[in-house]
Amino acid sequence: MCVKHDKLLELFCKTDQVCVCMLCTVSEHKTHDVVPLKEGYEGKKAELGKTEAEIQQMIQKRRLKIQEMNHSVELSKEGADREIADGVQVFTALKESVERSQAELMDTIKEKQRETEEQAEGFIKELEQEVSELKKRSSEVEQLSRSEDQLHLLQSFTSLNAAPPTKNWTEVRVRPPSYEGTVRRALSQLEETLRKQMKKLLEVELKRVQQSEVELKRVQQSEVELKRVQQSEVELKRVQQYEVEVTLDPDTAHPNLILSDDGKQVNDGDVWKDLPNNPERFDTCPCVLAEQSFSSGRFYYEVQVKGKTDWDLGVARESINRKGNIPASPQKGYWLIVLRNENEYKALAGPGVRLSLKSQPQKVGVFVDYEEGLVSFYDVDAAALIYSFTGCCFKEKLYPFFSPCYNDGGKNSAPLIISPVNLTE
Repeated sequence: MCVKHDKLLELFCKTDQVCVCMLCTVSEHKTHDVVPLKEGYEGKKAELGKTEAEIQQMIQKRRLKIQEMNHSVELSKEGADREIADGVQVFTALKESVERSQAELMDTIKEKQRETEEQAEGFIKELEQEVSELKKRSSEVEQLSRSEDQLHLLQSFTSLNAAPPTKNWTEVRVRPPSYEGTVRRALSQLEETLRKQMKKLLEVELKRVQQSEVELKRVQQSEVELKRVQQSEVELKRVQQYEVEVTLDPDTAHPNLILSDDGKQVNDGDVWKDLPNNPERFDTCPCVLAEQSFSSGRFYYEVQVKGKTDWDLGVARESINRKGNIPASPQKGYWLIVLRNENEYKALAGPGVRLSLKSQPQKVGVFVDYEEGLVSFYDVDAAALIYSFTGCCFKEKLYPFFSPCYNDGGKNSAPLIISPVNLTE
């Protein structure tokens, strides 16, 4: 509001106004003598709170989309790196196989050429030896033909006229080796190697596809879980907007309970105190209600339960029985969740519902929508919904309900602490 005085307020609502009355932004009125200013202001505050919650929800959805896209990019990069690595491995193996086949082919050809050369060298060596022998015979014949010693001529003629000890070289050939089929056989071997490599590659690819399907399912489950968590964070942030002041009412506290001076903490002292047995006081179960009651709208508060082995939390209607043993259930006017034996969580829905939680809550948020008939409990640190009572029919005042349960020889001596709300990021 710019001013409080009605006449001045009317001036601010004219067309040439400099300041604008907040009420005139949503209606056509030009006077304010019948307008409930306080209610209008509170209505505006409520609208602003709702708008803020909607904006935060839009922000969270876009942050989720950004995370999804970043995650998709990461998956794409991982897939690309994997494909590159597989491709390099395959083509390196193929390259090595081709180079090995080429080397084997050249070795085969060179070996045949070497054998041919060795054979030719052997023949040439024999021929040169025979040529040398024939030259020697030719020299002897020439000398004998010049001799005038008839007796010597007759004696030597027989041995020189005999055929020299030579080989018949008519059919002897040095034939070039045949390379027909050498390359074809090498290619056939390479083809077989490639076939085996392809089979191996297909087996690897099939296995990778199967692993990818498993990984995809895991990623999809992770994305679903991420969405669920982020939706829970948005939901928790929304209900935290309805934080209310809650203090413990000492007139309702069981005589064993010890309340802090500020009314924010309670634990079981294991000692009965002599207190008035007024109708509001619990006399058997170690319970206590809040001083505040709620009969409309929405409200939210948080309670630290760290270090406890047993506790009860929730809301209760005004007319509940506070004397003797209390069979807590919605039918009896209690909407509670409880912890027993350090890790057994249950919603007292009549019959009880066992709760499987991924982590042990250190701080529990309690939210009530009176008109919707809803009571929800949250693990604040995990930003996760624990349990909701739905379809409730509230006709009386509701009071926040607390039970630190019995001390249990010191095992459960930690207090329940009503904590201020720190809005989740």
